[in-house]
Amino acid sequence: MHDNVPARPAEAFRQRLLSRKTLLGSFLKTPTVHATEILGDLGFDFVVVDEEHAPFDRGQTELILLAARAAGTAAIVRVPEIARILGALDDGAAGVLVPHISSATRAREAAAACRYRGGRRGFSNSPRAGRYGGLGIWPHVDRQDAHVSLIAMIEDPEALAEIDAILATEGLDAVFIGRGDLTVALQAESTDAPPVQAAVETICTAAERAGKPVCMMVSSAAEAKRYHALGASAFIMASDQAFMRKAAAESLGSFAKEFAA
Repeated sequence: MHDNVPARPAEAFRQRLLSRKTLLGSFLKTPTVHATEILGDLGFDFVVVDEEHAPFDRGQTELILLAARAAGTAAIVRVPEIARILGALDDGAAGVLVPHISSATRAREAAAACRYRGGRRGFSNSPRAGRYGGLGIWPHVDRQDAHVSLIAMIEDPEALAEIDAILATEGLDAVFIGRGDLTVALQAESTDAPPVQAAVETICTAAERAGKPVCMMVSSAAEAKRYHALGASAFIMASDQAFMRKAAAESLGSFAKEFAA
């Protein structure tokens, strides 16, 4: 049943992530396909569908996953809870970003939801991920286990005490440092405040010991370069809304300047 289908560009995302290639992505906050097509066309390595903080339902996410495939970019889904992992993966996500992995126990729960072998992922090869039944049971299992990425969000102070155990979780591919949540939880002045930076360094050092990649959200290429020196290799810059707001603000400002009295 055509089991030996070459990997699509999006399916190569996990290997590129694990190899610590420098990757650039963006959050998606608007439940339409257009931003995904534009970002993929521009050459972004991945997009992150933000089901946690934006108004996506499963149907909207599913369409964006199709748009990502058409645009040749990887689509990761930030799920609001572990129970939402199965639907995202069945619908063709290249992986999931799971919030608030604050303990090794929660890391194991997320990994179990993502993996067939050694995990507890519910089986079906009838959705997009199984090529609508085009892949047999075990080819589908092997293909998904080989290509699906699990990225844990480290954004709670209590996670720092268990960071080595979290990173040692079988099936966990990478960590994302949630500086925003850490800033609020630590009641720090900003994401660059010393307590937050200390947490970032703790996580990066632990990830280096574990040999696992680090993903971070950054505001600029210069900031990405700074964190790349600490070991981060995958970066999320802004979001579709932020890009639109920035471009709109620049256009408005230039217009106002030209037509100022």
